[in-house]
Amino acid sequence: MFDQVLEKVEAQCREERIPMLGPEKAEFVANCIEQAKPSLIVECGTAVGYSGLWILRVLKSIGSGKLITVEIDTNRAEQARSNFVEAGVADLVDSRIGDAEQVLKSIDDQVDFLILDNNFDNYYPCFKSIESQLTNPATILADNVGIGADSMVDYLEHVRSQYESETNWFDINLPWVKQDAIEVSVYRR
Repeated sequence: MFDQVLEKVEAQCREERIPMLGPEKAEFVANCIEQAKPSLIVECGTAVGYSGLWILRVLKSIGSGKLITVEIDTNRAEQARSNFVEAGVADLVDSRIGDAEQVLKSIDDQVDFLILDNNFDNYYPCFKSIESQLTNPATILADNVGIGADSMVDYLEHVRSQYESETNWFDINLPWVKQDAIEVSVYRR
């Protein structure tokens, strides 16, 4: 059932041009999560749950960890919640609706894995909002650093100058882009 839901969501994203990782980057994210075995992942930018499904499949397979995912668009957040229920992983996710920068300020738990995949110019404000809750170390993945670098200069300059940080490029097969990158940073106090 899980795979059918993931296929349905991917088809919807492609058809409706809803931003998503795509399978190439999603597999990379899944591998990063498998290696880190995080207790709590926070994702900024749920959309309809495509990346969340990939994340939750890994958490279910490793048998630990939770996801807090944040989406500003109520309709998309509701679609994502429905997809998580249909895929049988809703018990592992806390879906929150609102502006990520504000929602992150309400998280009291320690966060050992952060995924930034929302409005590009909001990456740095989101990072600053959750920084006090990040574990030492914590893994941070920032999507779209290939296509959106100009809009996230403040974020990229910060992580590249302060932490171990690496840009990973991908040839991807999405209707709106053929190449993009994910920045992986290891946050340390």
